[in-house]
Amino acid sequence: MKANYGYTDGSGDYYITIETEGCLKCTEHDCVDACPQDVFAIIEDDYDDLVAAVVEEHRRSLAYVCSECKPASDPPPLPCVEACPQNAISHSW
Repeated sequence: MKANYGYTDGSGDYYITIETEGCLKCTEHDCVDACPQDVFAIIEDDYDDLVAAVVEEHRRSLAYVCSECKPASDPPPLPCVEACPQNAISHSW
């Protein structure tokens, strides 16, 4: 299952998608430590599994909170994406 966190406004779509099946395979959750803006937390989902999620306070401001990690031209891999050994994190902007 995919969990989408974010929003759409007049300037575009700003979502972080976490593939929960991949996230379940991870025991370290390095994405939490890799994010300099503390966007991620480990939560217990509806099935009592521990998975990464975007914290509530950042869900409506991802374009601004994550802008430090996403330069405008020729962006390198984002720290959270690079830290995920399961390739379970993606961004839509």
